[in-house]
Amino acid sequence: MFKILANDGIDASAAEKLIELGYDVEVKFYDKDELVTKIKEVDCIIIRSATKIRKDLIDEAVNGGQLKLIIRAGVGIDNIDHVYAKSKGISVRNTPNSSSDAVAELALGHMFALARHIYISNVTMRQGIWNKKLYAGIELNGKTLGLIGFGRISQSLAKKAMALGMKVIYNDFLGASDNLPECKFVSQDELLAQSDFISLHIPFIKANGPALSTKEFNKMKKGMYLINTARGGVVDENALLTALDSGIVAKAALDVYENEPCKDERIYTHELISLTPHIGAATKEAQARIGLETIDVIKESLI
Repeated sequence: MFKILANDGIDASAAEKLIELGYDVEVKFYDKDELVTKIKEVDCIIIRSATKIRKDLIDEAVNGGQLKLIIRAGVGIDNIDHVYAKSKGISVRNTPNSSSDAVAELALGHMFALARHIYISNVTMRQGIWNKKLYAGIELNGKTLGLIGFGRISQSLAKKAMALGMKVIYNDFLGASDNLPECKFVSQDELLAQSDFISLHIPFIKANGPALSTKEFNKMKKGMYLINTARGGVVDENALLTALDSGIVAKAALDVYENEPCKDERIYTHELISLTPHIGAATKEAQARIGLETIDVIKESLI
């Protein structure tokens, strides 16, 4: 019987289904110190963003262990040393088809929150402050949304934005896409200069560093709005703070951070930043879909 550990949890119905299929499933969080021992006992470990599987943990799994499969229940696999794992014969998979709408809806929600001061008025109203005159906002209709990356999540957001009357442009390292021809492929410099809103939907590649740093911020339209629901490392947070102070960025929205949980007081107390705690895929529907996709991955891989 194959043993599966869902270290960061899994949808309850998916866990039940795996048990029905004959797998030995444990849904429990083990910290890094505990995981050093536990990982030797399982054939498959399922993680989300909380658990990090680095080289040292992979070495423990290989040394006298039986680990065959690491599943990232979500899209990004930057919390796994996946190249090293594969070199040790361990398969690394993710669930890229399940959370696109959830993340896109959160990005859109942040766009509304920034445009209409929802994120900050919800705070000041609870303090008994009536800032009606200070909270005149802008409409999304007629504005240009620039998408950095044009995969599943980005295209889902593009559809929603166009339904609101936004013009959508994008840049992707793969070049122009055949999907959504009403969206225009542009160079990154054109995107930075033309966009009223910019939303990032790319992986973080440590060797490449941030996709947006001082150089890129200086090319942006003054007073633009930035949304990052991708990975914290793709935005240089120090450069972002400088851009907010200078007015290049009017407001920003972050669901992801260079270090998580975010402990940078400059970020989490900033009045021009709308914040959520990495909840892009955290909807009941997305988690149910992720559970089903995880089952399919396990059935394909553990044979």
